[in-house]
Amino acid sequence: MQVLETLLGVDNQGHLIPELATQWQVSDDVLAWRFKLRKGVVFHDGQTLDANAVVKSLSIAMGKHGTLAKAPISNIHALSEDEVEIQLTRPYTLLGAVLANYANSILSPDSYGKKGNVLAMSGTGPYELFQYAPPHKLVVKQFAGYWGKKASIPFASYLTGHRAESRVLQARSGQADIVFGVDPASIPMLQRLPNVSVFDDALPRTIVLKLNSGYPSLNDVRARQALSLAINRRGIANAVLRSPGSQTEQLLPASFAEWHLPNIKAPEQPVVKAQKLLASLGWHLNQDGVLERDGKPFELTLITYADRPELITVATAIQAQWAKIGVKLKVNMSNSSAIPAGHQDGSLQVALMARNYGFVPDPLGVMLSDYGRTGGDWGAMNWNDESVDRDLATLQSVTDKKVRHQLAQHVAQVIYQDRPVIPVTFYKQHTAVNSRVKGFHFDPFERTFYLNDMVFVAR
Repeated sequence: MQVLETLLGVDNQGHLIPELATQWQVSDDVLAWRFKLRKGVVFHDGQTLDANAVVKSLSIAMGKHGTLAKAPISNIHALSEDEVEIQLTRPYTLLGAVLANYANSILSPDSYGKKGNVLAMSGTGPYELFQYAPPHKLVVKQFAGYWGKKASIPFASYLTGHRAESRVLQARSGQADIVFGVDPASIPMLQRLPNVSVFDDALPRTIVLKLNSGYPSLNDVRARQALSLAINRRGIANAVLRSPGSQTEQLLPASFAEWHLPNIKAPEQPVVKAQKLLASLGWHLNQDGVLERDGKPFELTLITYADRPELITVATAIQAQWAKIGVKLKVNMSNSSAIPAGHQDGSLQVALMARNYGFVPDPLGVMLSDYGRTGGDWGAMNWNDESVDRDLATLQSVTDKKVRHQLAQHVAQVIYQDRPVIPVTFYKQHTAVNSRVKGFHFDPFERTFYLNDMVFVAR
């Protein structure tokens, strides 16, 4: 709701941009980061932003569970009234994106108690806190002393907890100006209304199949490629999720420009190609229509979880699609903790999950944890590629944009080719916006609602 701000921001392509810091410099060894603070910034409680306030906020954030606590920071200190330096124990180019995470917002020094607990939400944004009624309601009002583009809408309320049907009714009636998470089935009806516009934006969150690449029937890349080819992603996007255009062959959307492969296209005759790949591995259909090799059927068990109800319907669709090529898939509903548990004890064969790659607006951290040397609970299992290890390690210390792009593209290409996980669809944010609101645009990293860009217009 734009009450709090961070040192750095992020544009819609995931590039770092100035926010409370107007500029930053990284030392040649990538061990020291210096930030020049914006002048004339005032907290909502009237205090002026300075280096000591930044050091206090970031130091407190380091001591709590979160992204900054995991960063290899040795020291945060003020160089002057308007300059801060962060020293690292090892190169860590991810620091800029970590500092852009909302958990590392800068608060007024008086916002904290003696033990670092937050007592007041006094930030520097274009809106200040007016009413907080957890867990369902938050009201903010425009802050006249904002350093940047001032808000024109006096008050904004954020409400949670409504059912999908209720949100659609609020959009239809005009009770709510902006409604997020619109049920895809309701979109055609909303699009017919003269007072509502519907926005459709991809999120850096992907439905993926995690495969045990060490399992006998999955340890050859051709088998994993065949399973990927047999998935009708467009059908799942359109008929199951009712989200046309959300299908994907790769992990990351275009908002992650470094990691997104621009020339990936859906293959022609995918089922035929899948059948040929499986035949090359010695699989043949038995009298029951199930693939068999050396007297053993091609059977797999998939686990997924109920936290996201769409996953079980997607799993059922994949079960039917794989059956067409002779793969027998058993689907088990469990809870999300079963996936890392199955990874650790080696029992997992296939898992269907929703993976968020945009919690920090640079996926390097997630890629390191998911596809590094030992894989990860939510990424590769019994799969490793030395070139991926090397490039991920190098990306932690290289700041040249061209080199970073080349390395990230290579990592993305290898993962796409080897299929240690199989992407299925991106998540999309469907938003209904009342026609009296102008200037709405969506942040794919969900850091801000851009309220100060919006205005009310006469109808």
